[in-house]
Formats: sequence, C-alpha cells, structure tokens
Amino acid sequence: MLPCEAAKTNFVPGQVAVLEMPGRKPSYLAFASAPEDEEYEFLVKQSDWTESIANGLFAAGAAAEVELSNIVGNGFPMENFAGRDLVFVAMGTGIAPLRSTLRHVFRRRNDFGKLIVLHGARTNKDFYFEEEIATDWRTHDVTLRQVISQPNEEWSGATGYVQSLLDNIVPELDNPVALICGSQEMMRQTKARLNELGFTDENILTNY
Repeated sequence: MLPCEAAKTNFVPGQVAVLEMPGRKPSYLAFASAPEDEEYEFLVKQSDWTESIANGLFAAGAAAEVELSNIVGNGFPMENFAGRDLVFVAMGTGIAPLRSTLRHVFRRRNDFGKLIVLHGARTNKDFYFEEEIATDWRTHDVTLRQVISQPNEEWSGATGYVQSLLDNIVPELDNPVALICGSQEMMRQTKARLNELGFTDENILTNY
C-alpha cells in the first residue's frame, strides 16, 4: 500500500489516477482510498515491466516523488444507489477501487443495504487489507467471500473463479447493484453470469 500526501483533488470512488515519476512511463492505478480520506492510497504490486512506476517505487522507497497528472474513469457514483444492496466483485488488485468505494460507503452506512464482497485471487497470498477486513469491514457488517484458483495445502476455502461465488449470494439480495473490477475477461464472464441471474446492464457497474 502506497500512501501519498498531496493537495487533495476531488475524485469519485473507484476512479483511476494517472501517476508519473521521473524516468518512468505513466502508470494507471485505481485509488484505494476514499475521497474523504486525508491521504491518497494505492495498492501497488511489483511488476516485471522494468520501466513501470511500481518498480520505481519499490526501488526508491519513501524518497520517491510521484506526480498525479490526471484522474480517469467513471468510478462508482454511489449517491445513485441509496437503499440498495451492493455486491462488490473483484479479482486480484481489483479490490483496490472497491476498497475506495467501501470506505466511502462506510461514512453513510445506513443509506445502503447489505454489503457483499466477493474476492478472487490466484493464491491465498494474493489477498490484501487483512487487518482492515478484521476490524472496519466487520464493524460495518460486510460479508466477505474469498476464492482462489491455485489452491495449496494451506487453503481450506472455496476454489475456482470469483464469478462462481455469485450463485449462492445473489438470490438472497434485495434489488442489488453489482460493482466489478478485474481483468477484461473476468469482467466479461462476471457480467454474463450476472445477466443470467437477473441483473440488467444498468445494475452492473465497472469503474473504467
């Protein structure tokens, strides 16, 4: 997690920042913090791409200077969905923009119904925000379901892909809205399954 102090710029939960760093090509990273948080936060994963900002940050550490040059994407305008149950579906680091949205929703928790988070990853080492999940998410009555596609002997939970978790969750919800983040293929498959479960396209949101 990379916290950043800067003059605050307004953004919609789930939007993506364009970050620039000397000697590196611009990178697109979703905000992991809510617009109301005091600092910007990003979930940064080390990359095989040597010119990426992620590798530059790991090399430079706290001394790195990064410029936020633009904010892109639709984000998740949650004021449009008051009173609805929310299903957050993420793969890997796609949890970051959903965390941004959750932290925004927590500040007006009574305006929304159930909060369901479905998170898929390759291995159990690819889950994030464990401490926050155990405290803030539990306090705000978030239901979390996790699944991994490459299980090992340490994992006793669900296996497969995140969209497989929808079947047991969606039928219990009242007028739900789905927010999904992940690879293009994951989002395509998740949208298709949500459509089969009765979601209209207007109730399936992507941040970008």
